[in-house]
Amino acid sequence: MRVLILSCNTGEGHNACGKALVESFQQKDVVCRMSDAFSFISPNISRLISSGFTLLYRHFPGMFRNGYQYTENHPAIFEGNSKVYQLLTSGAERLYDFILQENFDTVICTHVFSALMITEVIRRHNRFLRTYFVATDYTCSPSCGQSDLDIYFTPDISLAGEFIRCGLQDKKLIPSGIPIRKEFYHSMDKPDAKRRFGIKPDTPHLLIMCGSMGCGPIKKIVRTIMKSMCKNYHMTVICGTNRKLYNQLSRICTGKSGIKILGFTKDVAALMDSADLFLTKPGGISVTEAAQKRLPMVFVDAVAGCETYNMRYFTAKGVALAADTPKMLACLSCALLSRPELLTDMAENYQHISENKAVQVITEYVMHSYVTQ
Repeated sequence: MRVLILSCNTGEGHNACGKALVESFQQKDVVCRMSDAFSFISPNISRLISSGFTLLYRHFPGMFRNGYQYTENHPAIFEGNSKVYQLLTSGAERLYDFILQENFDTVICTHVFSALMITEVIRRHNRFLRTYFVATDYTCSPSCGQSDLDIYFTPDISLAGEFIRCGLQDKKLIPSGIPIRKEFYHSMDKPDAKRRFGIKPDTPHLLIMCGSMGCGPIKKIVRTIMKSMCKNYHMTVICGTNRKLYNQLSRICTGKSGIKILGFTKDVAALMDSADLFLTKPGGISVTEAAQKRLPMVFVDAVAGCETYNMRYFTAKGVALAADTPKMLACLSCALLSRPELLTDMAENYQHISENKAVQVITEYVMHSYVTQ
């Protein structure tokens, strides 16, 4: 068995999901590699799309929001005869050659665009491949219904109707949850985790993160919280790859006690263990990681699109709240930190969310299908 994980460089979430699957398969001695689908169009196109998404997320979220809404309302732009479909699948021949060269028999897509590309490979060559799609948001994203793979792993059984309305067959849907890295399935006691980061065990800890790109009104939120609204609290801000934001916040917070500004870090899992509240944009992977930690959340609706559906899913479960402006987000976060009983209630509401270990569910299903077919 040889598995190809096909992702897209449009944010780190899809890649993080893919890496979690690679890790799981390799632990079971299965040959597994991950590739960027856009690189089969061309490396330059891949870099252009990646930087374009970063630009939109950080500086023009309204354009992303409007674009997402347009694709929802006009699904035909992803049909096989459209120019958009032809562009997104223009790397299909190079992908097919790569599959032949590396002798892959199984392909798992963690992005809808990679699912379209492998759909085109199958249409052109009718090659026997086991093909799977892993949803990384709590919705059926535009173009998912225009793909044609064997199995679609979904975040939750309650979302089955949405995937069916998009044109997918019920028999192809498996509610697995969203794969995350193994460190998020293990937890430290909160007092020990706080001590690891130099925080007193009885000090409320607010963790702020807005995706790997560091988008959203984080600077305004931090400034508001700093205006004595959250005295005696500790605040950690993760800026991800946004170096400009890191430098700005570092200058603003110089000499301020109880505030730590971080760039890209591999300590997110431990930081979540140490946190009492997580203020974040509702990216599919980060909210799933926080859910595994049973961490109450406040949402910044930074870019909308698929993340609006993630926000609705978790607020409906009673484990998260949202607000519209930086001032309201800051006030809400501080109010929750001052009411530990409310945070306890939010954490307990996680019992209403499936506890599937998605990586294990998907890995075992794929390996079992290989043996039995």
